[in-house]
Order: sequence, then structure tokens, then C-alpha cells
Amino acid sequence: MKNSFQAATALFALLISLLGSHAALAEKSNAAVNAMLERLQGVRPDFKFNEITKTDADGIYRVTIDRGPTIYLTEDGEHFFVGDFYSVGEKDLVDEGEMYLSGDRASSLSKLASEDMIIFAPKTPKAHIYVFTDVDCYYCQKLHREVGQLNDLGVEVRYLAYPRAGVNSPVHKKLASAWCAKDPQTALTKLKAGEEIPENDCKDNPIAEQFHLGNRLGVSGTPAIFSESGKQLGGYVPAAGIAKRLGLK
Repeated sequence: MKNSFQAATALFALLISLLGSHAALAEKSNAAVNAMLERLQGVRPDFKFNEITKTDADGIYRVTIDRGPTIYLTEDGEHFFVGDFYSVGEKDLVDEGEMYLSGDRASSLSKLASEDMIIFAPKTPKAHIYVFTDVDCYYCQKLHREVGQLNDLGVEVRYLAYPRAGVNSPVHKKLASAWCAKDPQTALTKLKAGEEIPENDCKDNPIAEQFHLGNRLGVSGTPAIFSESGKQLGGYVPAAGIAKRLGLK
């Protein structure tokens, strides 16, 4: 009995020691990440660094930037590189960067409320895409003319606003007027056909929020098309090409 009590006491002490060490390491890690972020922001105050996350590779951190590439930074903050980041699997190379970004995009996009998007839905959806859109860009207008084809192919189109000229620009006001209209689908269609609609800047419209979300997800131009899984399908892609990339026949 005495030996059992001593063993239990020793095990408890070991667990407390391990938990303490883990907390200390976590605190040290958080401090290092904050220091790296502060250093980056100090060197490039014109960039908005979103977050720093640890990769599976020892001493390498991933840094995402608004409207910019993902960069990879050494733990001491002295060196970084820009580009693809792969791990070596048993049978193939794994694009760790795209896998992380796709997961982040899918998570962020899935949390959007349907009432904050302008949705063109088929009777029987087989898949859906998220499209960050402007109203004045040529390829946004071209893609919109194919929404009917996409619906016929079973693809639901979920539009998010992305005023390329930025928040509070003239196109921001156009997008807000579409989102705030009684019939957003018709309003957006008219704007993309070069027609005017009544100005309407309703309270709490999602234009600025969606613009900032697009920046965080790496959008730098329009249209920017994402699948449900978070994979970027491209800029403008013909309706048949989108269906093919989604695995639809």
C-alpha cells in the first residue's frame, strides 16, 4: 500500500511538472510569435500581417498578409522566404501552404450568413461557389452573364462584395446599393449590365466587412472564385470549366 501511495505521489508530481513545463513553453512560444509580428510590422508598416502560425516543420512559421503572398519565417525572425511550401509524403509531395489556406478559407466562408450574400440558386444545387465581385470589371460582368448556365449545371453562385477601389469608393456605393435593394439579384444584374440603380446605403451593409475578408483570404482582383472546400478556382473561368473543376458532369 505504501509503495502504491509513493508511486501515485511521484506520478502526480511528474504530471504537475510536465504541465508547468508545457505552460512555460506555450508562454515562450506566444512571446516569440508576438515579437516576430512586431518586428515584421516595424520593418513594413505598410503591410497588414494577419497572423503567424507554426508549421509542422521545426522552427518555421507561416505568416499571412492582406492582399499579399504567404511568407515563411524562421523562429529567430532573421530570415524568411516566399513561395510554395511542401512536405514529403509517403507517395507524393503535399502542398502544405495551399492545404492550410484552403482550410482557412473554407472555415471563414462557411460562417457567412446567407442574407449577407447575393445568391443565385438552381432548383437542385449540386455544388456552390463563392465569388468575390466588383460590378465594373469586365470579367465580373462576363461571368455574371453565365450565371444562368452555372445554375443549369447545378452550381449555386454566392456573391460577396469586393470593391477593387476600396472602402468608401464610388464602386463601394454601387455595391451597397445592390446589397440594400429590395431585389438584390435584379439590382446586381442591372449594375453589371451598365445600368444605374437607385442609391441606397443601408445601415450595417456587409460591403466593407466582405472587402476585408477578401483581403485576408488573399483576394487581389475580381472575380475571385472559391469552392466550398476553400480551393481557389481562379479568376474568370467559363461555366463549363467551373463545373468540371467542381467534379460535376
